[in-house]
Amino acid sequence: MDQLEELITSTFAAFKAEAMSTPPMSLRAGDAVDDHTDQPSYSALADAITDDYLREFRLGLPHLDSASWRHYLPHLLAHAAKHHAIGSDVTDALIQNLRPPDRGQLSSLSADQQQVVIKVLDLLAFCEASPHSQAAQTALEEWWAPGALYRPASI
Repeated sequence: MDQLEELITSTFAAFKAEAMSTPPMSLRAGDAVDDHTDQPSYSALADAITDDYLREFRLGLPHLDSASWRHYLPHLLAHAAKHHAIGSDVTDALIQNLRPPDRGQLSSLSADQQQVVIKVLDLLAFCEASPHSQAAQTALEEWWAPGALYRPASI
């Protein structure tokens, strides 16, 4: 298994319970909130998580509650890792969502979950081929790296 596959496997392992649960709010419903339209009910078929689903409904990410956010986070992290060398609106939305202010999501992660977020951000920040380098470095500096600017010391 190569390093990228290991990173993706460890990401889903850290979020196993969350990824297997039904989210209180789907990413599609969050996108409807962003569009100021009626929120659709969750549907296993309509809300099947694929790269196309993440691309189409990425603007719903800031509208998710913490439990729903943690449900989608491993899929978003895996997408970002798999596509780290190309520009991606999904990765842009993810990185922006991993920056302060913390609306409860960032501080809701376990230590293992935080470590996989850091590993994906490190890949995005320090891979020469990554077009997301600057944004990922900013996210690390603001919240995820030791001595981060805006992360409370209590977390």
